[in-house]
Amino acid sequence: CEQEYHGVVRCALGWACWKTYVGRPETDQLRGMAMNVLGCGLCEAGLHEDALSVREAELAMLRRLGASEFGFSYLRTQSNLANTYYALGRSVDALRVRRDVYSGFVRIFGKEHRATITTAICYALTLIDLQRFAEAKALVRKMIPAARRVHGDDHENTLRLRWNYAEALVSADNATVDDLHEAVTTLEETAR
Repeated sequence: CEQEYHGVVRCALGWACWKTYVGRPETDQLRGMAMNVLGCGLCEAGLHEDALSVREAELAMLRRLGASEFGFSYLRTQSNLANTYYALGRSVDALRVRRDVYSGFVRIFGKEHRATITTAICYALTLIDLQRFAEAKALVRKMIPAARRVHGDDHENTLRLRWNYAEALVSADNATVDDLHEAVTTLEETAR
């Protein structure tokens, strides 16, 4: 049908998918994918506590099955768990997981990979949310050149990193006039 579903419709589809494949063994790839679809659907419907249970169960299943902590599906599941923590206002828990996911993607793919760049954006947002501006600046300053090389200057991910950088610059308690000027210049270039 080539359509993206949202909200309660996506949640209903997640439940339908889960009910279809729940009887299969844990080792069945479709069962694992159904669990992921259910978690995404629950989040889409704003049922983050329920989604958290699914995310934690999915991660526990991957551990039981011996999935590599540096495998893509394991890192994707951890990333979804971090997103759920963040949606629940549990930024400290989200930060811990996002740091691990970012390190894992850097280890597997390097800094110049789409998944690493996307993960860096989420990691930076959490650092900013927790007012850890120096760490956010350092991370984003390192990732902007990678995003430019991978995506170009006008891509949404490059623009988000630049926006995060400006926000980290101006939000720090010890922001200098030079920091404010750099933030303004960054935002002007980003707006263009």
